[in-house]
Amino acid sequence: MYQKGSDYLRKVSKIEAKLPQLPERKKVAAYARVSEEKGRTLHSLSAQISFYSSYIQKHREWQYAGVYADEGISGTTDNRAEFRRLLEDCEQGKIDIILTKSISRFARNTVDLLETVRHLKELGIEVRFEKEGINSLSEDGELMLTLLASFAQEESRSTSENVKWAIRKKFQQGIPNSFNVYGYRWDGERFIVEPEEAKIVRLIFDNFLKGLSAEQTEVQLEEMGVKSYTGGHFSNTSIRAILRNEKYTGNMLLQKVFIPDHITHKSKNNDGELPQYWVEDSHEAIISLETYEKVQAEIARRRELGVFANKSINTTCFTSKVKCGNCGVSYRRSGKRQRKDSNTVYYVWICQTKDRKSSRECDSKTVPEKMLQKVSAQVLGLDEFDEDVFSEEIEKIVVNGKDELIFHFHDGEIITQHWKSTARTDWWIPEARAAKSAYSKMNPRSSGTITCYSGKIGCSKCGQNLRRNTSTRVSGEKAHHWRCPPHNNCGHSGLEENLLKSISADVLGIDEFDEAAFTDKVDRITVVSNEELIFHLKDGSKVTRQWQFKRRQPAWSEERKQRQSKKMTQVWRDKHEQSENS
Repeated sequence: MYQKGSDYLRKVSKIEAKLPQLPERKKVAAYARVSEEKGRTLHSLSAQISFYSSYIQKHREWQYAGVYADEGISGTTDNRAEFRRLLEDCEQGKIDIILTKSISRFARNTVDLLETVRHLKELGIEVRFEKEGINSLSEDGELMLTLLASFAQEESRSTSENVKWAIRKKFQQGIPNSFNVYGYRWDGERFIVEPEEAKIVRLIFDNFLKGLSAEQTEVQLEEMGVKSYTGGHFSNTSIRAILRNEKYTGNMLLQKVFIPDHITHKSKNNDGELPQYWVEDSHEAIISLETYEKVQAEIARRRELGVFANKSINTTCFTSKVKCGNCGVSYRRSGKRQRKDSNTVYYVWICQTKDRKSSRECDSKTVPEKMLQKVSAQVLGLDEFDEDVFSEEIEKIVVNGKDELIFHFHDGEIITQHWKSTARTDWWIPEARAAKSAYSKMNPRSSGTITCYSGKIGCSKCGQNLRRNTSTRVSGEKAHHWRCPPHNNCGHSGLEENLLKSISADVLGIDEFDEAAFTDKVDRITVVSNEELIFHLKDGSKVTRQWQFKRRQPAWSEERKQRQSKKMTQVWRDKHEQSENS
């Protein structure tokens, strides 16, 4: 208790004034979409965008994050570009709240809807459905979404069935569902011939019956400056579609395709599942029915011949007969200039998947044509390769693994033959070897980049081998780093070669790094991240090692040291003069 005259000391604490903190503004975006099935127009989409833009910006506690809108795309499809962009921006933290008109605008597939909403919920992002009055972050939000999304999906199915029913009723009346046909214009009741386009249609049919391929006609139309129905390039795909279209005969076959699933919206050829309708003399013909039937017979004949029917493609007896044992596609012929004689072409057969994409997609073996001829002659019991005998006896050759060719005969017999590539010896003659040696001596950097690590260090992200980079420090010292190819953006820092040697020695259990020991025991190294390496040993085992990238600061030159010394001396003098004047 306090007593007057005592030595009691008061304890006083200062309470700082607190400024009121404004609540953080939520980043709000909206998603809008027009339904094709209900016949909405792009005007409706524009109205939605305008409404949401104004609505969001009226709320002071909200920050406008944009309106994402897909034009005329069904909610049941997965090709909504703006919807995908919306989700990407959500993952990048650009959005806190999403406004949308209804569940059916967001998605009609219950599973997809719930997966999307749950993913957004994990990110802390709220979705508000205006029509249903649902907030995805509320306690009963997911339950309500599950129920209402099921209704929306059923409504979609019902709407789809109604649309299909209407289309099929029109088919029964001889009314088509598609009105964009090159060579015609739809006047509301029938197709009317467009004279200039009709000339091109007749040219396409005439060319085909004269033996020209769709690709050759494509080139001709390009030279003539002829455009497609949409005003773009007249592709060989469009030409083939014209050749198969019976409408040019003045007749129509309706319901050639149908959509079995309203969720996927993928069309399927009608092979008898549903009735078809033949409408005779429905409009003016551009070509005769006889010409059309001749073209269909020629299409069937060429399909049976395969690539041999296309005269614009250079074929051999191996064309379409050499198959990949990995991916199953046909091999293609590829020509390369020989080192012995630059005027001579050296042919090899390569898997089309490997050639068009990369060896990561298919690592099948490339086979020299001379080797195919040699092994084929051995299998057929011939002294020399004979194309006619090969074509008559062999159905196909399957390239299996690194050294197997499996020959399938027309009579059912199968023979497996092993082979070994002679491409290097065929190409690498003494003169070329001497020239390369001389070049390497004149250009040390070219030969100096090959080490025991070359081709053995792979990136786990891009799948490419790391490359050796050399730089020169200020001190004149050479520094070597292993990095992914440029522009891959894998995020891996350069792996210093000296550090790599130290880790390799530790993995091999030796005091000092030894190239011979490394080559003998290590198959490859995988760079997992900036902290982890995996050594794949030739005995099948794996060893994981942690490593840490340390950025090495460049050494100071003498000139830089002198400049810094003068600078610090001047700073000291300035301080000393200030202290004397004060």
